[in-house]
Amino acid sequence: MDRRGDVTHVMVGDAGSIEMPDWGRLRAGRGRLRGLRCIHTHLQDEGLTRDDLTDLLLLRLDAMVSVGVQEDGLPGLAHTATLKPDDGDDAADRGLDRGVQRLEPVHPAQIDDDFQVFIRDLENDLARQIRTQEVGDGERAILVSVTAGRSRDEFETHVEELSELARSAGIELVDVVTQQRPRVDNKTVVGSGKLQDLMIRSFQSDVDLIVFDQDLTPTQARNLSERMELRVIDRTQLILDIFAQRATSRDGKLQVELAQLKHRMPRLAQRADLSLSRLEGGIGGRGPGETKLETDRRRVRDRAARLEKELAKLGGQRKGRRRKRERRDVPVLSIVGYTNAGKSTLLRALTESEVHVEDKMFATLDPVSRRLRFPRDREVVITDTVGFIRDLPRELMAAFKATLEELEGASLLLHVVDVSAPDLERRMSAVRKILDELGLSGAPELLIFNKADRLPPGEGEAIAARLGGVAISAASRFGLEDLLKKAEELLWSREELAGVARHAEDLAAISG
Repeated sequence: MDRRGDVTHVMVGDAGSIEMPDWGRLRAGRGRLRGLRCIHTHLQDEGLTRDDLTDLLLLRLDAMVSVGVQEDGLPGLAHTATLKPDDGDDAADRGLDRGVQRLEPVHPAQIDDDFQVFIRDLENDLARQIRTQEVGDGERAILVSVTAGRSRDEFETHVEELSELARSAGIELVDVVTQQRPRVDNKTVVGSGKLQDLMIRSFQSDVDLIVFDQDLTPTQARNLSERMELRVIDRTQLILDIFAQRATSRDGKLQVELAQLKHRMPRLAQRADLSLSRLEGGIGGRGPGETKLETDRRRVRDRAARLEKELAKLGGQRKGRRRKRERRDVPVLSIVGYTNAGKSTLLRALTESEVHVEDKMFATLDPVSRRLRFPRDREVVITDTVGFIRDLPRELMAAFKATLEELEGASLLLHVVDVSAPDLERRMSAVRKILDELGLSGAPELLIFNKADRLPPGEGEAIAARLGGVAISAASRFGLEDLLKKAEELLWSREELAGVARHAEDLAAISG
């Protein structure tokens, strides 16, 4: 029934269930309900069942009413439930009851409440809660992660990292939902019960989007979006959004767009209902033509091809600049490391230049190069690159290959590690894995353990000694002299050995 009391649909079920019709999208407006209440019979007079409460929550009905049937066929008690704003009392509300309020069961003839007033007051309460929750300009989100066979420590680290990514993207984190499962659900990532709980929390918290730690397949993304009627993104899309916010150079902007197109391509079929045949009239133009899906895919492919061509042109220009540096025999130091390890802070501390520094993941996206003079009047070029992260998606690796080409000509890699991170060795392995994929596994490397000031005195130095590096604090400039000394030893001792080898080759050629 609608709010005027008119019957809009009649559903006939069996003793076990009733099939609900497709009522389409929700009414416009935040905090609004669907404008429909469902009234149905229960032959056993068992009151409201779990299925009733699930339908109430998932469909966001005005009310769910079950009327018992007595042995003489006359109506028994009417059990009514409605949605309710979140009062924050999680301890008192568990499961489905967390999002609903039950009215006292009464005989249908004794219901004398004004439903119009009741539902208007309820929507006002929901809207008031939403206005109270609206803080700042950031989107509100719930983060979701499934253990999928990972250890507890590894799982907690992943959740913390996803939370940090959300903060870097400017998202207001409302809640974190986790589930222990041996593997993700092929259709919806989480199980059906957890999905219902997630939908309840989404409704009560009035979030804008759901962020999954696991990369979603096109099928999973479609199923979740349809069930929740919310935007659903995965970790890769979140990283791409951060990159899009940070990119300032033409290189960076083109690479972000290319990565987004490659990620979007397999998901174009999510809206299968829109992939209708486009008829074309006129001589030679009759027939089925292209479907909208085919047209969209062709446009994405064409745009991606143009971007790749332009990026190749820009890559050629960068290659020319690198050749000029090589001819001048200027060594290049490239700073690499896990995102938010303090690479830009180190560059600023070493060169005393203005470099953007922010305590966020992927604060630096475009390469930044500065000149650095060593104590013995030797000059090098030092370059800061985009930070690495675990499980970097393949499309991101491919799209940012042009940026990472700057590492190919590096004389020495300064591998910056956040020594205060509890999983520092895992982060080191993630960086080295990416370097291997780029063909840089044999490049000379100096391990730099940054943020040593965040640990008790001497602990950072002990870790650096154990792992063969140097401990520093780029923010307080602690340990920079030791860093430069080690870099100078690695750089010029190798350069001098290479010079001796070249001289020997020249002598051998002359004598020959």
